Amino acid sequence: MTRIICSALPFFFWVVSATADAAASSDARQWIEEAQAAYGAIESYTAIVHKQQRVERKLLPEETIFLKFRKPYSIYMKWIRPPYKGSELLFVEGWNENRVRAHRGGLLRFFIRDLHPTDPALMKGNLRPVTDMGIGQLITTVAMNVHTLLEAGELGYHEGGKEVVYGRQTRVVEFVLPRDPAVRYGGHRIVINQDVENRMLIRIRIYDHDKHLVENYGYEQLDLDARLTAADFDPANSAYRF
Repeated sequence: MTRIICSALPFFFWVVSATADAAASSDARQWIEEAQAAYGAIESYTAIVHKQQRVERKLLPEETIFLKFRKPYSIYMKWIRPPYKGSELLFVEGWNENRVRAHRGGLLRFFIRDLHPTDPALMKGNLRPVTDMGIGQLITTVAMNVHTLLEAGELGYHEGGKEVVYGRQTRVVEFVLPRDPAVRYGGHRIVINQDVENRMLIRIRIYDHDKHLVENYGYEQLDLDARLTAADFDPANSAYRF
């Protein structure tokens, strides 16, 4: 979704241009409140997550992950396409000493480890820990920074019309930072797609000053009616290979 939605965004919102008028600020406030209310009404969901990051200036291959999520914070992830096909990861807040249980695909599936979310083995090739994954984490980070900047009168906001993403009609919200070569920001341009029907944020793309994609997270086949139980986050589940 590791420096995506939670590390690049704070830099972005904090330095955003102070040119927004009252109408734009009102629109931004309404936008984030709708997103928060919509997410607050759901308890669990499943999705196919598309994740791509630029790490150490190199754009890594896109990862495709089947994800299960249940509040307050239980997450199961299974990589369903190369390069990490067959890998699994499980994290349940308060369980396993708040460690991640994970294994790679292929023959490495027999090598199961319990690791802290920020362990170097998990962070390798990632910009943020697994505990930053999920739609709720995205909304929380955006909301925190939006409200802070609304109070300071420094929020820049732009609506980019409609766009079909993963077969869903979405509302495009865009933020752009000043192109100041003297300052290193976490991102220059951020584009968010919000599902028109359910108000979920289903894709976020972050670009740097050179228009290079830095981070891209998308939630395809998002099922907000998934009735997940404790069994979906139990390593003894017969469908898993823990």
